[in-house]
Amino acid sequence: MKTILGLHQQLSRYDAALTAWGGSLMSLALRCYVGWQFFKAGMVKVSDWSATLALFRDEYMVPLLPPELAAYAGATGELVLPVLLFVGLASRPAALALFLVNAMAVISYPQLLSFECPAAINDHFYWGAMLLVLVAFGPGKVSLDAWLARRR
Repeated sequence: MKTILGLHQQLSRYDAALTAWGGSLMSLALRCYVGWQFFKAGMVKVSDWSATLALFRDEYMVPLLPPELAAYAGATGELVLPVLLFVGLASRPAALALFLVNAMAVISYPQLLSFECPAAINDHFYWGAMLLVLVAFGPGKVSLDAWLARRR
């Protein structure tokens, strides 16, 4: 029994450091990856604004918002919120807001659910899961949020 406890102690002595720094690096990777996906979508929207407005008028069925307002809100969210994730500032609210942008994209474009190739909808599910991980576990030590918390 003593041997098992000693072995367990040796195997787990770096667990706290791995959790703190490994989790922080994983959060950084998630923030950068999912943020980049949304930032690219926002750049596509603003690169051809007339096409974006046409899509919001004709294809996307955003509930409760006029198409023009939905287009501005969507593009703004996809450009501003990822930047907050990249630097790790207001990370949890930014991740939650991007989760809502992601959910609205799926709700507003029901054709995603009927495509032959499930990759499109699966991407949204994966992004949503990653964003919820960031909401639950935060941005980690490699973030402005952590730096500001240490300064308090």
